[in-house]
Amino acid sequence: MGKNLADYRRNYTKGKLLEFEISSNPYQLFTNWFEEMEAQKDQHEVNAMTVSTIGDDGFPKSRVVLLKEYSEDGFIFYTNYTSEKGLAIAKNPQVCISFFWPTLERQVIIKGLAERSSEEKAEEYFRSRPKGSQLGAWASNQSSKIESREVLERKLEELEAKFNGKEIPKPQFWGGYLVRPVSIEFWQGRESRLHDRILFEKDENSWSYKRLAP
Repeated sequence: MGKNLADYRRNYTKGKLLEFEISSNPYQLFTNWFEEMEAQKDQHEVNAMTVSTIGDDGFPKSRVVLLKEYSEDGFIFYTNYTSEKGLAIAKNPQVCISFFWPTLERQVIIKGLAERSSEEKAEEYFRSRPKGSQLGAWASNQSSKIESREVLERKLEELEAKFNGKEIPKPQFWGGYLVRPVSIEFWQGRESRLHDRILFEKDENSWSYKRLAP
C-alpha cells in the first residue's frame, strides 16, 4: 500500500521577506506576522504551534499545542507537568516551537529553553478557562495508559459531582511553560522554491540576523 505524492506541489507567490523591510527586533516581526494572520478571513487557531522535545528514548517528538501569551520574555503554553512533554522538558529544556501559516505561505521556527512560568500566571489563566477545560485538567493523567474511554468519562462525572457549585482549584501538576528563544527563523515561501529565510540569533541581550539559503 502506498501513494506517490510527486505531483503535490504549488508555487508560493504571496509574499517576500527582505532585509530592508523588517525590524531588527524579531518579536516585532513575529507580532506583525501574527496580526496579519489574525486579519485573514476564516482562520482558526492562529495560535496553534508545534512543540518538539527530546524523550528518554533519544527520539524527538512533536505535538500541536496552543500559544497563550507572548512577549519579549518568550512564548507561553500550558500543559500537565507530568505529561510526556513535561517530563521531557524537565530533563532537557531545549525545545523547538514552530508555526505554520499556509494562508500566507509562512513558517516561524523558534529554538529556546523552556522553564515553568509563575504559579500566579498559571492560576490566572486556569481561572479564565471554561469549567469543562478546568475539569479536564483534573480528569486526565496526561500521557499515562488508561483502560478505556469509559474510565476517563467516569472520572469526569465524579469530578463534576465533587465540584458542583464550587470553584475548581488549579491542579499542582498543571501549569505553564515559558520558552525563552535563542533563535527565531522566519520563512516566507517564494517562487521556484527560492524561499526567503531570515534567522535571528540572540547573543546575550542583543539580536542579530542573517539570510539563509533556501
